[in-house]
Amino acid sequence: MKKITIAFVLSLLVSVASFAQVDRSQFPKAGPAPVIKIGEAETFTLDNGLKVFVVENDKLPRVSFTLVLERDPLFEGDKAGLTGFVGQMMMAGTTSRTKDQIDEEVDFIGANLGVSATSVSASSLKKHQGKILDLMADVLYNPVFPEEELEKLKKQSLTALATSKDEPNAISGRLSNAMVYGKDHPYGEVTTEASLSNVSVDDLKTYYKTYFKPNIAYLAIVGDMTKAEAEKVVKEHFSKWKSGDVPKFTYEAPAPATKNVVGLVDRSSSVQTVIDIAQPIDLTLGDEEYIASRVLNQIFGGGSSSRLFMNLREDKGYTYGAYSSFAADKLIGQFSASASVRTEVTDSAVYEFIYEINRLVKDGVTQEELDKAKANLAGSFGRSLESPAAIANFALNIERYNLPKDYYETYLQKMNALTVADINKTAVDLIDPSKLYITAVGNGAEIKDKLAQFGEVTVYDNMGFPAKEMAAVDADMTSEKVIENYIAAIGGMDKAKAIKAAKLEMVAEVMGTQLTIQLIHDDANMRFAQKTLVGGNVMQTSVVKDGKGTASVQGQSMAMTDEQVDAAKLGTYFLPELHFVAMGYTLKLDGIKDVEGTPAYKVIVTTPLGSTVNNYYSVESGLKIKNENPVSGDTFYSDYQEKNGVLIPMTQTIKSAMIPVPLEAKITSIEINPELTEADFN
Repeated sequence: MKKITIAFVLSLLVSVASFAQVDRSQFPKAGPAPVIKIGEAETFTLDNGLKVFVVENDKLPRVSFTLVLERDPLFEGDKAGLTGFVGQMMMAGTTSRTKDQIDEEVDFIGANLGVSATSVSASSLKKHQGKILDLMADVLYNPVFPEEELEKLKKQSLTALATSKDEPNAISGRLSNAMVYGKDHPYGEVTTEASLSNVSVDDLKTYYKTYFKPNIAYLAIVGDMTKAEAEKVVKEHFSKWKSGDVPKFTYEAPAPATKNVVGLVDRSSSVQTVIDIAQPIDLTLGDEEYIASRVLNQIFGGGSSSRLFMNLREDKGYTYGAYSSFAADKLIGQFSASASVRTEVTDSAVYEFIYEINRLVKDGVTQEELDKAKANLAGSFGRSLESPAAIANFALNIERYNLPKDYYETYLQKMNALTVADINKTAVDLIDPSKLYITAVGNGAEIKDKLAQFGEVTVYDNMGFPAKEMAAVDADMTSEKVIENYIAAIGGMDKAKAIKAAKLEMVAEVMGTQLTIQLIHDDANMRFAQKTLVGGNVMQTSVVKDGKGTASVQGQSMAMTDEQVDAAKLGTYFLPELHFVAMGYTLKLDGIKDVEGTPAYKVIVTTPLGSTVNNYYSVESGLKIKNENPVSGDTFYSDYQEKNGVLIPMTQTIKSAMIPVPLEAKITSIEINPELTEADFN
């Protein structure tokens, strides 16, 4: 006989309704919420204060253990990033096992073991529970925090940070949090290269000794285990864990803006703008309006039938998707609405966001929207009850947030009882349309002035700090003079023009694999060839000659379109600045910008067919230090060395969405004015 579950009951109700004789032009009226009997977690507490929750489920011979530490959020300050190392460092070895030994023992029994700054989790087959608990306890009690592992993790984190500096969504998240919470709040501070470098092994040991205490911990056990057995194994492995005082922290609650304000990160190579509109809200799990906020969000931006999605995607076609969230948090929650839109419709999209926010607060929701939202959320809630882990999480929430014991059993009843008036009141209580933080990450030259209609625009850098104030461009400075200064800086026009061709090889490493890039520039005859090898094997080639271009990837060749050839010509020349005028390129000086701490003139270079790149030339040295290309990404130039009387950047660092980490390519060989043949371009 089929086991009757909540999901089955809900689906049965829907099936019966579909056969009823109803007016199908109207959404069916919701019936009474089903009565839910959730299997309660059995609980007990050790003498050291560890609270244990057991959800027995013998469907599969597996068992999982999840240990959660309930501490206050931490402001890490000049050591921001510290907590990100804790879990990996605890897994890096114990007094009796090396990191490799831990990994091998876990893999041998087909188990899982993981640690974070606030949790330890493990799972295995029932027959291996003793072994996985031994490993879990060893990592919990005896970590050694090896220095060499921290140095390795720091390097990985620095690489990830460098990547995130050019990732629009990561930039948007930092900017939004900085504006909503402030940099002196745990949720607004950012991890920097300096703060990562400040973290020491002693800091990690201090964190571990301070916060890994049983009296602030909860252990959830889910699987093929009775309460009696759980008491036995938990006492065996966790009773010797010593309790201790854990510090508490309080923070001033961030207030909404006094008026709508706009934060902009100028990412010139972007063809899209990442928009996020947010404000802090006072909302925690279990609040009177928490369930109403779930329903409100479902209507406003919770899915493909929500108001934001239907407006910005289905009606306007500005984006692939627009969504919202009402995040609850013990400290401070956040309302957010976001989308990635085409650059040219940035201001129109922001207008529609604000229009929908105002409409939600002023006009409220309809009964039809409410009924649909309840139906969707009831189905999701019902399906969640099939997971024993969800039942354990419910038990943890009831304990951690001091919820009524029947909070989840009556969840659907509470939701079903919500009226249009209730939802409208929640919208008014949680959202103030006149005090929004509006953030945008995109091409500042195209969108900054348009965004000013929504509030005062402040420009930030890619880490969420106010952008450095750059000096104004001198009245007599032009794009042509910037290029003249660059040519003078590299050695002068005569020496630069003497370079007619160049053949060079660059080497980089991507995640342990060597990447070799071979380039041939024939500036005199407007020919160019590139070959990329991975591990010695040719992966990609491209050739531009006789006004045409071809590209090949792993042996599959295709001709470039006229537009692609037009764009490729920008990189065809070894010293492209010498040929801007002859090629008919137009130049526009777009002020002085901050490039990784260096003031630089930004010059927008546009081809006859409209392809553009942005070049940045140091105000002080005149040298080119960065190129932004909407197709290939950003390239930073450094380590200039003299070759044939001309300064050449011997290192190029490439940041692109097409590669997982920044690519540092160094020139290992270079020939100036070599003898070239037709074979070099076949």
